Amino acid sequence: MSIKTSCIGAFPKPGYIGVGNWSETEEQPDDGKGSRSFSYVAPRPDSDSRELLDRATREAVEDQLACGVDIPTDGEQRRENYIHYHCRHFKGIDFENLSPKVHRNGAAVADLPTIIDRIVPMHGHFLDRDFTIAQYYSDKPVKITLPGPITIMDTTADAFYDDDRKLAFDLADALNDEILALAAAGCRYIQVDEPLFARNVDMALDFGIESLERCFHGLPDDVQSVMHMCCGYPGHLDDENYQKADPDSYHQLARSLDESCIDQISIEDAHRHNDLRLLEQFRKSTVILGSVAIAASRVETVEEITGRLHNALEHIDAGRLVAAPDCGLMMLGRDLAVKKLSNLCAAAQAM
Repeated sequence: MSIKTSCIGAFPKPGYIGVGNWSETEEQPDDGKGSRSFSYVAPRPDSDSRELLDRATREAVEDQLACGVDIPTDGEQRRENYIHYHCRHFKGIDFENLSPKVHRNGAAVADLPTIIDRIVPMHGHFLDRDFTIAQYYSDKPVKITLPGPITIMDTTADAFYDDDRKLAFDLADALNDEILALAAAGCRYIQVDEPLFARNVDMALDFGIESLERCFHGLPDDVQSVMHMCCGYPGHLDDENYQKADPDSYHQLARSLDESCIDQISIEDAHRHNDLRLLEQFRKSTVILGSVAIAASRVETVEEITGRLHNALEHIDAGRLVAAPDCGLMMLGRDLAVKKLSNLCAAAQAM
């Protein structure tokens, strides 16, 4: 049987929409302590660009479908970055008065939005519209992604709570409000991204997984709850020196995640291979296995991907394995992203 394929979130953005991504700051690449300086906060898209953003979403979805992807995403075309797009829809976060912060376990430094009051969702929803537009262009179910509470905490500065557990739970409840609206709109694959689990295993085990489950509280049985946990995004294409999380973090977290309410768990494997005995710890969950690197210009061959998937099937049933990129594809550019996705899908279909 062939293995299903999915994307994780971001797809390369066309220049005409005028929406960037977070990026490494060239003027100050290092703080002297090994932390690279990043620029995260960007202006929101003008209302005049809505038609262009819809077009960009259509093109991202159609590209994924043309490659053969079974579960495409909206490509996150509207998002200046995958975290703060959501934070703008919460009360309690100040985007005008930024706070400097070293984060990602010391791998990055940036001026970040500041939490100044209790986190609650604003009136009205926004992701249900993003989903509806993307799904209109697809005959396959479109997945929508959200950043998780621990990851939001890492990429904001807390000047109000001074209580990580309370902050995580309030963020989870605000995300849950949006997730339930997504499900009501018909979205059947909803993904919460928690790469910070891999960087802070103790926090993940202490209250991070509980926060993740709060995000999905009340989700209908016919909706797949998905979580993504990569080991860290580099600053630029072909960056070999980026500080990654310890790969052993997957082994420390696997059993607890498998025992949670999460249906599908996404991990990276292409940039840095895992000991695939890891997959045996997932006894009920579906594993989304990163099978092409998202920040390397070399295109993996179909044979290379097929071989790795065959190795994976020695440790997990085919019905619980999904092939995907390691993370979002925004850094590759459209041509490279399409080549990698096409080879990924050909490999999965050849199984």
